[in-house]
Amino acid sequence: MHVLFVTDQHPESLGGVQVALRLQRRYLERLGHRVTIAAPALHRSDPATASERDGAYVDLPSRPITADREYGLSWPGARTDRALAGALRRLPPVDLVHVQGDFWGAFIGIRAARGLGVPIVHTMHNHVDEGTRAVTPLAPVVFQALRVWRRLALGRCRGPVARRSRGAWRYLAELAAEAAAVTAPSRHFADELEAHGVAAEVLVTRGGVDDDAIAEVRALPRSGRDRPKLVWLGRMSQEKRVLEFVEAVARSGIDADVALHGAGLLLPRVRRRIAELGLGDRVTIPGPVPYRDALAAIRDADALVQTSMGFETQGLTPFEAAALGTPTIYCDPEIADDVGVSPEWRVADGSIGALAEALGAAVRALAAARSDPDSGRDGLRVPASEAERFLQSAQSERMLEVYADALRRR
Repeated sequence: MHVLFVTDQHPESLGGVQVALRLQRRYLERLGHRVTIAAPALHRSDPATASERDGAYVDLPSRPITADREYGLSWPGARTDRALAGALRRLPPVDLVHVQGDFWGAFIGIRAARGLGVPIVHTMHNHVDEGTRAVTPLAPVVFQALRVWRRLALGRCRGPVARRSRGAWRYLAELAAEAAAVTAPSRHFADELEAHGVAAEVLVTRGGVDDDAIAEVRALPRSGRDRPKLVWLGRMSQEKRVLEFVEAVARSGIDADVALHGAGLLLPRVRRRIAELGLGDRVTIPGPVPYRDALAAIRDADALVQTSMGFETQGLTPFEAAALGTPTIYCDPEIADDVGVSPEWRVADGSIGALAEALGAAVRALAAARSDPDSGRDGLRVPASEAERFLQSAQSERMLEVYADALRRR
């Protein structure tokens, strides 16, 4: 089978969805299938992207949309259609389009599927409603603009749309109407999509974690330390609540080392706030790191801190942490429920005070466990027996079942 992934951002840019795409492609290919990924071309200054090394990527004409040139936009129209069609003519016929984007990637993917005459599987990765409301008070205007853009790019909706869908959910429902199958990366987000009328049935296809990388990193020795080590990973943007985390570290007074892995628009403010709060001896910013190094940082930590609330459609890092034996301090109870392992700590509400309180409780428990001779040097860890269900190999088998069903519905 030849599957065409179409997405909003290049798989070699930063982000959890991008990590998931790379893994899905690798494990589907191990099972004997071909995957091509079409996405906006990168504009970063660093050379030697995977696009230059790997014929599986189709770099679409794009323009940068962030100051750091990490992310780009490809306009859904005739020029992009021609670029994609030209690249596909040099490849075996496409059997199915897997749309893994909710904006221009969705439009481009749907246009491509129409032209190819193949079914669509649409995985909805973004909580468009919550994410938009988190960054602008003009969210209703944005939702209407998205619907107008969809109509300009795709024309009349070619499937039924539930009348109860409104706002961002209406926009997503109009995208879902053309898909043979709609999926989401978590049960809680699938339930929300169904409840808002996006699709009558939303299947769950989780983003898995790399079997090989997990096995390699699990074998690494963990570093010695005098106090617990916490790690945070992600894009430094408002909805990820990284500034709130820094404030909570200061308010909690925890005796712990904290590492923030990632970059983004808030990075200068994060650095400034750490200095203002006098946290330089406890909080460091290693910045963005390669995937294996990110996994190694999670493995080495005593706990991962997950800070976003109501925004993540899966939240991959807690799944990676569980597979590596590292417990998580959760701000989002729905992600905690999806992961479903112990030990864990949950923040009582969305306040900085509640986060500070949870950090204090977790650090005290971690410190006590490490000093207890009966618990061993590793302290509190997630049992290794829990890891198997988070691996990408298991998730790829599930995805193939979805593909087979979509092809049968042609």
